[in-house]
Amino acid sequence: MSAFLPDITVLTVLLLIVGFGLVLLEMHIPGFGLPGIAGAICLILAVALTAENFAQALVMALGILAILGIMLGVVLTFFTKGKLFKPLILPDEQKKEHGYISSSDLDYLLGKTGVAVTDLRPTGSVDIDGVKFDVISEGEYIRKGTNVEIFKVSGVKLLVKKSKI
Repeated sequence: MSAFLPDITVLTVLLLIVGFGLVLLEMHIPGFGLPGIAGAICLILAVALTAENFAQALVMALGILAILGIMLGVVLTFFTKGKLFKPLILPDEQKKEHGYISSSDLDYLLGKTGVAVTDLRPTGSVDIDGVKFDVISEGEYIRKGTNVEIFKVSGVKLLVKKSKI
């Protein structure tokens, strides 16, 4: 090996190993911190120690940066257009016309009556036609077992009052 790279020393190899190790560690630790900076410094020192002069070190560093940039571009291109990226993006819009609803349309319950399953102070549960719904009373305390009527539907909120029945 020394015939091909006569200027590589044990220190250079150690700097490369430590540098790559620190950069890999930085990739797994959130944020931009000390391991990444120290790893970059170790890699730059390893390149500088391998070169015979400053110009050669600069050419080697720029070559490494160019190769890393190309590799990053290739990875990002395949990642954003490949199968890896598709699960992260919803391919189609989920429109109401196609049967998708973000929340239940509860307007059909307007005017229905039911029985308070729990005390409503002011929130609680009501049984309407055998189905349990979470409701809000109009501000008054309503005892469990009282007949109530839904007088307002606001999105998924059901507002109830004591029923006259």
